Amino acid sequence: MGSIMGHALHGLAFFILGFWHLFNHIKLHSLHPNSYTSSSWFPTPKLRYLELFIIMAASSISIAMELIIGSAMHGYRPIGPDGTIPSNRLRNFEHSFISMTFFAYAASAVLLDRICPNATYCLSQFVAAVAFVEEFILFHFHSADHMGVEGQYHLLLQCVIGVSLITTLMGIELTKSFMVSFTRSFSILYQGVWLIVMGYMIWTPTLVSKGCLLHFEDGHQIISCLSHQALHRAKSLANIVFSWTLIAAPSSQWLCFWFWPNYMEKKSSVQR
Repeated sequence: MGSIMGHALHGLAFFILGFWHLFNHIKLHSLHPNSYTSSSWFPTPKLRYLELFIIMAASSISIAMELIIGSAMHGYRPIGPDGTIPSNRLRNFEHSFISMTFFAYAASAVLLDRICPNATYCLSQFVAAVAFVEEFILFHFHSADHMGVEGQYHLLLQCVIGVSLITTLMGIELTKSFMVSFTRSFSILYQGVWLIVMGYMIWTPTLVSKGCLLHFEDGHQIISCLSHQALHRAKSLANIVFSWTLIAAPSSQWLCFWFWPNYMEKKSSVQR
């Protein structure tokens, strides 16, 4: 994930999933405002488990990119000759384990729906919460720099993951709360936005803050600042970018609110 492309692809996956959930929760609440009940995933007409299969496929591709394809492209081995993980590959394993937990969530949701449909929602929500717990822990104790500019971007990412985790746990009990489901979906969408922003802001040389530079260290590109003042400036700019994107991101939810009523109005006019 330590590149523009890696962050952009992972971010796009979270963005699409969050947008899909936003749209479906708004649709569900619009159709059944008085009897609304949340859902941890949404079936599709022709292929019931399409969403979950896509999550499993995307997670598998992510794991392969981190441990096999990426290592082969850069001439590294995921496991050293002595059977240990090389230090410069640790973050690849951390990223891959995040993908593994989301694969496990999607696979569990499919199995629960087939074996124990009455308990599908609560148990699926719990497994999803476990996935967010692992994502939060692995980013919190990330092998990347915690003190520098990259650490600031990861700290802000943890805040968003924390919202996803808390609302997922709240959703286990508050199944009829539209706002809990809405906030969870938006936080997942914003995870995607922030991952994409991180990719461009950290690994684009022209976007690196004044007084800092991008260079290779231990097989990875990192940002180093030439002074404490430059580091403080870079962290402050990261906070500002986070604020800008957080203000801009809700435009996607207004798009969902606009699209669904207009879609229903057109559909009803066609039926007439």
